[in-house]
Amino acid sequence: MRLDKYLKVSRLIKRRTVAAEAAAGGRVTVNGKDAKPSTDVKVGDKLEIRFGERRITVQVLSADEKTRPADAPAMYKEIQI
Repeated sequence: MRLDKYLKVSRLIKRRTVAAEAAAGGRVTVNGKDAKPSTDVKVGDKLEIRFGERRITVQVLSADEKTRPADAPAMYKEIQI
């Protein structure tokens, strides 16, 4: 699944355009490497998202194309660094 779509479907970022802008702006890494919006996300990948001073690191547990809002948090596990 594309990175921008995963961020939107998992509700880590509210809108896909905002997710694409974050990835294009260098604020998202996949497995420690800068990612483009089209980067492929697979189960087991580690994503780091920077929101200003705040950083969130998550591990991908599921990459389902469609998910209900109540099930979205089950798509990833937040990792404490």
